[in-house]
Amino acid sequence: MANVFTAAQIQEIENAPLADALKRVTDQFPGETVLSSSLGQEDQVLTEVIATNKLPVRIFTLDTGRLFYEHYDLLEKTNARYRTNIEVYFPEAADVEAYVKEKGVNGFYESVENRKQCCFIRKVKPLNRALQGAKVWITGLRSEQSDNRKEMKMIEWDEDRKLYKFNPLIHWSYEQMIDYIKEKNIPYNPLHDKGFISIGCAPCTRAIERGEDPRAGRWWWEVSHKECGLHVHQ
Repeated sequence: MANVFTAAQIQEIENAPLADALKRVTDQFPGETVLSSSLGQEDQVLTEVIATNKLPVRIFTLDTGRLFYEHYDLLEKTNARYRTNIEVYFPEAADVEAYVKEKGVNGFYESVENRKQCCFIRKVKPLNRALQGAKVWITGLRSEQSDNRKEMKMIEWDEDRKLYKFNPLIHWSYEQMIDYIKEKNIPYNPLHDKGFISIGCAPCTRAIERGEDPRAGRWWWEVSHKECGLHVHQ
């Protein structure tokens, strides 16, 4: 099959149930489809569907070196539960050492520029390595998560990385996701039950109060679009 999605195929995928949509994509790009998982609730839903349906998707996660310990427990539980072998990508040590030497261990608090540089070193560069050779990048993005994500489509072309970005949960509500997790008894990070809706690095994430925006707990000390550079709408 051709390594492009036609408008008709995209429409079929958008209208298909989740498992069927993922199968259609992997059938179109066998061995060239990857899931980037932060082990957030959305990504756990996708991992469950991929694993239980034995879909040929390589799953990876990024270890920034500043994650909550609950993340590592969940990684082990997920691999044990679904018999997966989620690949872990780390930032390059020389990059981290140079940043800390110049900016300090917590230099990201001092400016948006410093924070974005830290995210680039710890997340964006490892992501780009992990995506090498992929034709489709599956994400757990949902339109409710932030203003930046409201305009995202289910299938988009990422011109910078020259691949398709597939967001199968883009139209899912938070309640729909939680119901699915309960129905399937999917393992998830216990910090979610403590108000941590969007979980990133430990020094950059806090719990949110009732009624706050879901992304308010990320980089709470700054006014920004609450993005690290991985998912910038083009």
